[in-house]
Amino acid sequence: MLSIHNLAKTYSGGVRALRGVSLEIPPGMFGLLGPNGAGKSTLMKILATLLDPDTGTATLDGLDLIGDKDATRRLLGYLPQEFGVYPKMSALDMLNHLAVMKGITKSGERKEIVEGLLQQTNLWEVRKKALGGYSGGMKQRFGIAQALLANPKLIIVDEPTAGLDPAERNRFLNLLSSIGRDVVVILSTHIVADVRELCSKMAIISSGELILEGVPARTIDVVKGRIWSKVVTTEAERDAIEKGFHVISAHMVGGLNELRIYSEAAPGDGFAPTDADLEDVYFYNLTRHQKN
Repeated sequence: MLSIHNLAKTYSGGVRALRGVSLEIPPGMFGLLGPNGAGKSTLMKILATLLDPDTGTATLDGLDLIGDKDATRRLLGYLPQEFGVYPKMSALDMLNHLAVMKGITKSGERKEIVEGLLQQTNLWEVRKKALGGYSGGMKQRFGIAQALLANPKLIIVDEPTAGLDPAERNRFLNLLSSIGRDVVVILSTHIVADVRELCSKMAIISSGELILEGVPARTIDVVKGRIWSKVVTTEAERDAIEKGFHVISAHMVGGLNELRIYSEAAPGDGFAPTDADLEDVYFYNLTRHQKN
């Protein structure tokens, strides 16, 4: 169990990136949702020993992740949002190099681990290709390969599918889903579909605050039967709806705006009831938090 208690961080310019965040994260896939600038990357960097909080604690099965950075790094697998590689090195050579840095010094053991990870991440056929020639999705899969070195107990992946085409996104999500259930895996993202497809538990943060925590399917129950939609054709109609209702999101449908609102009673005026989904939960909580 990963226990996070009252983590807070304010940057030198006065930006409060985290405001007393507390979470209990069990083994398995955990989704951390939030818009850009919500504080997700700050939280991930603290857990990855790259940043110190102003206050708060984080422990994994009794290990102080903040106080004992060396021990934390030995059990950590981390794929940051910006993952750099040596472009002229092959995946095979780079993974071998990183394995040595992780303390896997016995050549036979290292060979078995590296080759197994290249197979697992579907990079075996391109293992001798220079990393600079990899596509974005291939680089992300290599990023997971290096994160899995040395059997980590905590894996952090920060915005891993941003910018990937649909096929590469599916490959990457399938790879994440194959990671063992006895490992804590935190998926930090602003893409709701990634959390819906992979995670058994989730949390939403906004402006550095925790605003929701729970099981994705159960969080939908809160808004079930209370989401309504309407296609609008004019700006005046849209403005009137935004003034009179709690609009949670807007989507383009056939070149027209479809507005989705939260309302406990039927709003009338051409609105149709619609099945609630996790995206509605996400936007409902974000908009409610912003209004407060």
